[in-house]
Amino acid sequence: MKRGAGIPNPCNLAGWGVLVTRPAAQAEGLCRLVEAAGGRALCFPTVAIEPVADPGLACEQLSRDWDLMLFVSRNAVAQALSVLPGRRLPAGPQLGAIGAATARALAAAGRAPDLVAFGRSDSESLLALPQLADLTGRRVLIVRGVGGRRLLGDTLIERGARLAYAEVYRRVLPTADMAPLLMHWRREVQLVTVTSGEILDNLLTLAGHRGRDLLFETPLVVVGRRVKKIAEVLGFIRVEAAQGAADAAMLAALCRITEAHRRC
Repeated sequence: MKRGAGIPNPCNLAGWGVLVTRPAAQAEGLCRLVEAAGGRALCFPTVAIEPVADPGLACEQLSRDWDLMLFVSRNAVAQALSVLPGRRLPAGPQLGAIGAATARALAAAGRAPDLVAFGRSDSESLLALPQLADLTGRRVLIVRGVGGRRLLGDTLIERGARLAYAEVYRRVLPTADMAPLLMHWRREVQLVTVTSGEILDNLLTLAGHRGRDLLFETPLVVVGRRVKKIAEVLGFIRVEAAQGAADAAMLAALCRITEAHRRC
């Protein structure tokens, strides 16, 4: 990639190799910012997004009447559209989104969300919205991938919601061979980015026993304090928490690490 015209460069990454582990379809924006800041973006997805094997249940849930539909990610929006009649969002319920990227995906699909949790892209941010403080008797659907954290759903039930889930995609471990990258790790990779606990787990699985020490000694950028704590417990030496999952927030965290390195 060449440096993009008009893309602000908050720092100079000075040729450092940055491993971007997001799903392939979501990695381009961060890779472009890394390259624009003078780094080398290394795309190595450690999670793949696939439709659920049987979308019938999700389609049935999405077609029912709801007061509020909450989308946890842009993947949730894209995969929900693939099973909705006419690939159109329903007009009746209010829509909620975790994070700016999910909000943009809803807007691109024809309906800007009524409720958006900006800042950190997590359940806690959405739950902090005053509109979700009391949901007594309201019919709420969470549109998400298979499994995931229980915090959002459990809290909404405590607040009185009549809750259900539409699981429209699944996250799987890619069949990627990390061995060639590990052979030249110290030369090629100076920073690693991770945007979820699952991506972190998959990265360690793909690295195997041989690669774990290399990973642990490489500075790591994660999203949020929760994943930062997990990484530190696992054994990562230098972990920087980005202020959200947005590409710009991830780049800012990368910049903080490189600037701290230059001061040493």
